[in-house]
Amino acid sequence: MTLYWLRFAYAVELLLAVPAVFTLWSQVGGQGHLDLMPWYYKLLLGGGMSIACVLATAAVVERDRFPNGRFLGWVGAIVLIGAVMGAVTYYYHLHESYDETDEEQPASAAMRFKVESRA
Repeated sequence: MTLYWLRFAYAVELLLAVPAVFTLWSQVGGQGHLDLMPWYYKLLLGGGMSIACVLATAAVVERDRFPNGRFLGWVGAIVLIGAVMGAVTYYYHLHESYDETDEEQPASAAMRFKVESRA
């Protein structure tokens, strides 16, 4: 394959990796915890994971041997970024604030009956 087609294939892979990473992160970590995070954590970690996936693919394509050093380095980066994603998600899980005022309280009504005796 020519270099132009490879660049196009890597760009398409990146466009597929970005929603795949964020979908997986929201399914595994929980969308509520992702909503609590600042945008820059999501940008750096999600973007870094997507780029690391594309670079791991590029390392496999450019070398003759499959488990080469560059590929294993990018897989290590993917595992490291995934661990940081898990740690950040767990931090926001632990520091989640629960608002008890938003819950609806069950309504209870008291009724008084007057019993009349006929004697």
